[in-house]
Amino acid sequence: MILLVALVAMAVLAVAAPLLYRRLGRDTGYLLAAGFAGVGGLLATGAPTVLDGGAVTASWTWLPSLQVSFALRLDGLAGLFCLIVLGVGVLIMAYSPRYMGDSSRNGVVYGLLTLFAGAMLGLVLAADVVLLYVFWELTTVCSFVLIGTAGQVAVKPGRRALLITAAGGLALLLAVIMLSVVVGTTDLATILAERDQVLASPLAWPIGALIATAAFTKSAQLPLHFWLPGAMVAMTPVSAYLHAATMVKAGIYLLMRTTPLFADQPAWSALLITVGLASAVAGAFMALREHDLKAILAHSTVSQLGLLIAVIGVGTPVALAAAMLHTFAHALFKATLFMLVGIIDKETGSRDIRELSGLRRVMPVTATVTGLAALSMAGVPPMLGFVSKEYLFQGLLQADFAPWAGAVAGALGVTASALTFAYGMRIVYGAFGGPTRQPDLYEPSAAFLAPAALPALAGLALGPGIDLLNPMVTRAAADVVYVGAVPDFSFWHGLSPEVVMSAITIAVGSLLFLRRKPVDRALQRLRLPDGAALFDRTHDAVLALGSAVGRPDRATALAAHLARPVIVLVVLGAVGLTAVGGLPARLPTDQPLDWPVLALLALATGGTVITRSALAALGLVGIVGLVVAVWFLLAGAADVALTLLLVEVLTAVVAVLVLRSLPPRFGRAGRPGAVLAAGLGIAFGVAAATATFAFTGRRGLSETGAWFLESAEPETGGTNVVNTILVDFRGMDTMGEAIVLGAAAIGLLVLLGGEPTQRGSGGAPTQPGQTDGGLVLQVAGRVLIPGMAVLSAYLLWRGHDEPGGGFIAALVGGIAVGLHQVGRGFPGLPRLLRPEPLVGVGLLLALGTGTAAALQGDPFLTPFDVPVLSTVGIGSALLFDLGVYLLVLALLVTAFDRLGAGAVRPSPSPGDVRPSVPAAHSRPAPGDRPHGRHGAAAEALPTRRAAS
Repeated sequence: MILLVALVAMAVLAVAAPLLYRRLGRDTGYLLAAGFAGVGGLLATGAPTVLDGGAVTASWTWLPSLQVSFALRLDGLAGLFCLIVLGVGVLIMAYSPRYMGDSSRNGVVYGLLTLFAGAMLGLVLAADVVLLYVFWELTTVCSFVLIGTAGQVAVKPGRRALLITAAGGLALLLAVIMLSVVVGTTDLATILAERDQVLASPLAWPIGALIATAAFTKSAQLPLHFWLPGAMVAMTPVSAYLHAATMVKAGIYLLMRTTPLFADQPAWSALLITVGLASAVAGAFMALREHDLKAILAHSTVSQLGLLIAVIGVGTPVALAAAMLHTFAHALFKATLFMLVGIIDKETGSRDIRELSGLRRVMPVTATVTGLAALSMAGVPPMLGFVSKEYLFQGLLQADFAPWAGAVAGALGVTASALTFAYGMRIVYGAFGGPTRQPDLYEPSAAFLAPAALPALAGLALGPGIDLLNPMVTRAAADVVYVGAVPDFSFWHGLSPEVVMSAITIAVGSLLFLRRKPVDRALQRLRLPDGAALFDRTHDAVLALGSAVGRPDRATALAAHLARPVIVLVVLGAVGLTAVGGLPARLPTDQPLDWPVLALLALATGGTVITRSALAALGLVGIVGLVVAVWFLLAGAADVALTLLLVEVLTAVVAVLVLRSLPPRFGRAGRPGAVLAAGLGIAFGVAAATATFAFTGRRGLSETGAWFLESAEPETGGTNVVNTILVDFRGMDTMGEAIVLGAAAIGLLVLLGGEPTQRGSGGAPTQPGQTDGGLVLQVAGRVLIPGMAVLSAYLLWRGHDEPGGGFIAALVGGIAVGLHQVGRGFPGLPRLLRPEPLVGVGLLLALGTGTAAALQGDPFLTPFDVPVLSTVGIGSALLFDLGVYLLVLALLVTAFDRLGAGAVRPSPSPGDVRPSVPAAHSRPAPGDRPHGRHGAAAEALPTRRAAS
């Protein structure tokens, strides 16, 4: 139960963060840090069980039809990553108040960071591959939104990050589906235990390739590494948490978790070692070329993750244990460095080492902490990074997928590490060495510096004190090692090949640093492929192709819209007749009244074609709909007929609003255009009529239909089969459609003017120039609207047993609102009918009934008796239908209000025109500009005040 409580606590903190920010301001970060620590303490209660080789588990039925459970498991590997997620999270939250200042957007940032932490926690605790995938995608979405908080400058970087990591998510989804098919379950522990069954399947290597692809995209490996440096436009707390310590580690976690399936397989090892070492060397090389401190750290992350992936690919006990230890060490030194870069940027207004110099004299503590973290990253004793790098080297030498693999892997590991040493010294000397150019600076406050200093000091203490980490790290490694015993770590284990490799690393790295000027000139002359630019060009080309394909559908002429459907319909019909060879005989379903209905349809359609009056055409189209509704009623489909009737009325009202801004008569078309349109219309009508004739009336009641007719009342208690299908049997479909309508309502608000118009005093129109809808409509509204409201409620109440239900009832309510709006000249909406609360309450009701069923152990949206309310005939199905009612009503209310307001809004007078003001979000976040010195002096001025 502690696992579920931990996830729920993170969700509650995420929801509460924006609300807390309104009261506490920037100090909300401290409260969230305490919350993170509390969740960590809760999970720590399971540590004794985990360290003894056991696991803390919990499971609830989630999707029983698919045998998918909401299963959680805390073992050694999950515990290590939980410590990283929550531990670094505490530091970032404690760092953020002094960094972010008092901007109003920061409440949302706090909430998103907490939500991301909860998603990452769910990812590493997930014991079902489907649940793991869900949390994987949630981290992708959270990361994209957090990058977007940087404003306009983050549009392209955020898009790259989203598309690349989402593509990796699709790869993981395919792997999850294949694994569940091969093993017959989605339980992660069972899948990992069936190694032989997986490897014997022809899907084994596609599964391995898909898992590796998902990990490479998330952990920014070649050739898709470029999204990570671009994501550095996000503010420093986001970069430090997501892109240094947590999100990019999701790919590392996935590879570690699935290692038992593919360890010691040559193809798996070759793939991971090759991509990992190529990324390690290339990332370190690109970091050495950069002058922006944040860009150096971004490329450094690519390099360090590459080393981790390479040793995971080796797959031996030493290699996997080294990967665990270096994952922890990397989280410490990289979080420190990112936070310190944020401090330097805040204090100086720049991150460019060509402009920074001599800060050690004015910021000695910051310089010392930076030096400690850089030494750990470079693998210099006595830092923790030295110990982890030694074991990384030892692991790389054990690569054996080819006779020469170990030697080559070791050499490339040394190369990447030497470059790491060089750019680590570049960071320290670039910011703190040389003459002091800004002598008026001073040390940041202790509250600002402490979160960055703690992990650096931990890296210093845990190097010699590695025995403190042995139980946790070796336990984590033991959970994924396929064969063999996991060794304990030691700070010094005598002369060995890896010690020699470390000496070479330091020597070569020192030489590169000492020769930094000629090295830098040589590096700057190189022209490397720009992956981001190539991605953007490809993205733009795909959009251009889509625009070209969709161009005919944007044409105003009907011919462009009708030609392709007619052709496709005819071709499909011909192919179908050829394949089937003939159609069954028609059943005697014709009714005597069908022919008069057809005659009325023909007359109304003919009148629509020949009239030039827009209002007459609208009326005739409405008559066509009404006649079809009568036809449905004659066929016994009362629900469908009633729905169509109401939709026709609403369509007419909305169309009138649109037509008010259009000419009252249609223009006369030329003869060639008229002939072409007539030909296409006739062809389309003949094709549609032929298809209808071919596919209807040729079979009796289906087996599924018979089952619904027989089972509706016994299973649901309702006698209206249509409504029971919508709210009981196929509730998920209905909820999806209702959510789409709610989203459409919000979209209309955004596209057609944002906020709905507000009611003025006394109900008078609030916009000048509005006119009343006429005395007749006002009187009719006073008489009809109360009755329509009662009818709407009655149709909702009886929908389970008679024609009605949430959708139909909402249409009646929408007509009442439309009558009120038209009759009163489009006054503002009453507060109870504002679209935002209608959508919100509707969503809560629909999702709440489904969630309540799941909490009782039943499938999502299973109907159940509601305590107390069930005694008066109110069940969960009615509450769900009420949610659908509110979502549909929200769309109708929005359409009437926005379209009506647009129809009567007068043009602004010359005196109302005001100069435009640039949007606030178009500026980069303070202190987090793109690479180099990107802000004017005015932007840098308030940074010291925010840091104090």
